[in-house]
Amino acid sequence: MHEAYEVSHLLNATVQIEAIAAYDNNLLLGTRQGHLLMYSLSMTNGNQKYELQLLRYCKNFSKKPIQQIEVIPEDNLLLCLTDNVLSTYNINGVNFPLVKTFEQTKGASLFALDNKPTTSMTGESKSLVRLCVAVRRKLQLYQGINGEFKQHLYDFTIPDVPKVMAWGQQYLCVGFKADYVLYDLSSGNPKELFPTSSSKEPTIAKYSETSFLLGRDQTSVLVEESKDAKDDTDSKKKSKEIEIKKTIKWSEAPIGVVWDKPFVLGLLSDQVIVQAVEPTLFIQTLPELTKARLMYRCKRGLIFVSSVGQVWCLSSVDVSKQIKQLLKDKQFQIAIELTSLSECTTPEEKKQRIHSIQVLYALELFASKQFALSMKEFIKLNTDPADVIRLFPELDSNKTQGEKVEVKKLKGKDLETALYALIDYLVDLRANISKSAAKPESSQTETGSQRNVAQQLELIDTTLLKCYLQTNDAFVAPLLRLNNCRLEEAEKTLQHHGKHSELIILYQTKGQHKKALELLREQAKQPDSSLEGYRGTKNYLQHLGAEHINLIFKFSDWILKEHPEEGLKIFTEDIVEVENLPRPKILDFLLREHENLVIPYLEHVIHTWNDTNSLFHDALINRYRDKITTKKANITEEELLHTKAKLLAFLEQSTHYTLERVVLHFPTDSLFEERAIALGKLGRHEQALAIYVLILGDVDRAIRYCENVSATPSDKNQDVYVILMRILMNPAQGSALDGPLANVPRHPKTSVPDLETALNILEKHADKISPLKALSVLPDSVPLSRLKHFLESALDGQLTLKRRMQVLKGLLYAEHTQVQELKHFHESKSVVINDYDVCPVCKKRFVNQSAFVRYPNGDIVHYSCKVDK
Repeated sequence: MHEAYEVSHLLNATVQIEAIAAYDNNLLLGTRQGHLLMYSLSMTNGNQKYELQLLRYCKNFSKKPIQQIEVIPEDNLLLCLTDNVLSTYNINGVNFPLVKTFEQTKGASLFALDNKPTTSMTGESKSLVRLCVAVRRKLQLYQGINGEFKQHLYDFTIPDVPKVMAWGQQYLCVGFKADYVLYDLSSGNPKELFPTSSSKEPTIAKYSETSFLLGRDQTSVLVEESKDAKDDTDSKKKSKEIEIKKTIKWSEAPIGVVWDKPFVLGLLSDQVIVQAVEPTLFIQTLPELTKARLMYRCKRGLIFVSSVGQVWCLSSVDVSKQIKQLLKDKQFQIAIELTSLSECTTPEEKKQRIHSIQVLYALELFASKQFALSMKEFIKLNTDPADVIRLFPELDSNKTQGEKVEVKKLKGKDLETALYALIDYLVDLRANISKSAAKPESSQTETGSQRNVAQQLELIDTTLLKCYLQTNDAFVAPLLRLNNCRLEEAEKTLQHHGKHSELIILYQTKGQHKKALELLREQAKQPDSSLEGYRGTKNYLQHLGAEHINLIFKFSDWILKEHPEEGLKIFTEDIVEVENLPRPKILDFLLREHENLVIPYLEHVIHTWNDTNSLFHDALINRYRDKITTKKANITEEELLHTKAKLLAFLEQSTHYTLERVVLHFPTDSLFEERAIALGKLGRHEQALAIYVLILGDVDRAIRYCENVSATPSDKNQDVYVILMRILMNPAQGSALDGPLANVPRHPKTSVPDLETALNILEKHADKISPLKALSVLPDSVPLSRLKHFLESALDGQLTLKRRMQVLKGLLYAEHTQVQELKHFHESKSVVINDYDVCPVCKKRFVNQSAFVRYPNGDIVHYSCKVDK
């Protein structure tokens, strides 16, 4: 059994002890006869026993029994309740001289003291005392500063005479004969708790500033004020202001209870029982305290117990001895508290001892299968995660060769529960590490490990991966996207569990794109695989980006062969990465490996992405041309016509292909219309029209060509109709077709001159044709009557032009006249400057040599002053 205290018999009194108090190593006894005795406690060197030495004995202190005494050491004051009146005395005086009597406390039966020593900014020690005196059915409140007491403006009215009282932070706890009540110090409102013991007097022990141990029959109930407690009429809110935390059981109802951290001592008949609160645990029985009825805590580890005629002291057993036994009994929490309270070591050594005990406590929690609590302790301790992971042999792959880790493997439900606790631990730890790493001044977490942040995150996430695979694999993919797992270890783990989709994510986040694509290609052929088919590879390739273009070419090849239409989307999908791929390289790749996809690719680049690069426009024309001219066996006539229509439309609409290069590569035995369009764009109208008329025999198409050309005003386009008329009138000449087209057969329609068509063109487009040039083309044999309409139209045009010129000449002459008159008007004005005129800017006179400026408003200034003006 653990021994926390030792009992020392101190005194057999010849008087009847009625009240006790103690401070430092001093003990005061108040007697029924009104005597006051003061002793000093010391320890003998020989047998390590305590003994009392009488310092003062005042037999005439009071004529009545002393009911209650307390000491305020900082002010050297003794508070004594005798004859139902409270008074203060000087504790240093020989016979405890009276300092003050609280006259208003006549009839008092009890008082409660709350002493909080403070230190001022100058280092001076001060006391801040709160005092409550029970006077019949009223509670009088006082505040004392440095020994001076001042009564509050109000008193509390209570239903009965109190038996015990204790100060809290916001409440005053009062025990009546029937029940316990908390009084709000700010408002005085009562809050009833629960009934007291039916046979014993109520007991109150202050546990902390905001909590009390209240006696009820054979138990002590730990009651705590809530932090946000406020006065409120709402009953639900009231119930939340007071919280019952714990219940401590005794073998019988205690006479008195004292809290001496970390133990609670209960005074029973002839014995004291020692228990721990956290955890609730019986510690020790201190017997043979005959008829003991009073118990008073002097300081940590020193409690005085008194009967009517005897006094004992309960002193704490050596802390190191206690801790040794507590560790043996695996009572780590109590050992931690005792270590923190001890004063026998340096702060650093104490911190190390506490840390080592906390580690033992965490390991014991784990061994007793309290996994969640164990992990919370590891978080508090900033334990190296590697040490925690070693508790799971099935997860720890970092054992060094020859290292023996004696950890019992968990199974079944225990393993599952432990893994969930480990997951919570690792997630919290990762959040802490990330926060620490985000701070500029912190480059490493405080875990006692030399690993850097990246290494710790690797260990955490790799272990989380293994945990998720055994508990909930839905979290695996999001974890892998964090890119912290160790590649080799995670790869083996995922392969072992057959998690191919997750393995792809791992490869992708680690930049192992080749491995990912090889796995995708391999799994695409497996009918039972989640990665079956080409879509996984296609999607992966679409997001690789331009820096991996060679990898894209390599692994897109099999999709382009088996699923050409879908495979082409690797290079044409509306995705940012796809649009930013190097298009010339893609074109080159398709030309070499997948020629049948060149046209669809170029059409997408030009028509969907509106690429104006002449390389693609030239290439598309060449592909159309080759497809039409080669006439492969697998191409239908309908497809050829469709391609030809697309080529014609593209030649008409596009303005970004290289004209000379396109014309140069056209065949000389076909694609005449296409050649004519290209020649027209080059401005070679005569050659284009010659093709339409002499080779194709399509005069209507030639006329439409002239109409389109004349719609765009230009010096080169003025005589296009005259050129067409000349070709119609002299088909045999054909000089425009010399060169590549010299040997091309002429259309039968062009064997004789077509005068009628030429005259029709002349009549229909008379306003766009030069009369002189047109007449020079026509033969002399044309009747004048046939040219009547053309000549009239030409004459009207010339007359209109003449009148326009005459009007314009008159307007210009009128404008010239106005300018001349304005010039004469301004030249007629004179400026007179005499010797008295001064410059308004510099205030100086004008001299003969002065250059000056005249403003429209008449002001005259020096030329050099014009800027300032």
